[in-house]
Amino acid sequence: MGSRSKIDLAYIAGFLDGDGSLMLQLKKRGDSKIGMRFMLTICFYQDSRHDQPLRWIRSIFNIGYISKRNDGMTELRINGHQQIRDSIKDLLPYIKFKKIQARALLKASEILCGGNISKLKTNELKKLVQLMLVIQNENYVTKNKRSKKELYKILGLTPYRLDPN
Repeated sequence: MGSRSKIDLAYIAGFLDGDGSLMLQLKKRGDSKIGMRFMLTICFYQDSRHDQPLRWIRSIFNIGYISKRNDGMTELRINGHQQIRDSIKDLLPYIKFKKIQARALLKASEILCGGNISKLKTNELKKLVQLMLVIQNENYVTKNKRSKKELYKILGLTPYRLDPN
């Protein structure tokens, strides 16, 4: 990973608070037992005419990929359980407005850094669902919001039991 001063991390955290998003998603995957995987993402957005800050952030972290979208925006996306864990740990002290999502994403990354989704215990899968719902509820716009019941069904945690937690 690149060189990270406290000033750089504070700047990047501020950029994330304003023009970024933190996501925990369940994606289809054909090569796993349950056909799904958890995907963690930190994403920074910028008008493509002014995408130099994204290139600078990428150079500081030395991870992620930059892509130009058709709508005139450019994204820097960082994926990977360990990369997300390490990045969030560094940024968390400086994040102001997305601290709830950042803490939830950090907890999810710590669970997922252990390895294969098929080896996760039921309580770990339930915790990941809870963390996904926390992030989903804190984000401004989330397409395809899934309920706890739907997520449990996808992950084979049925029969679904309503519990107070």
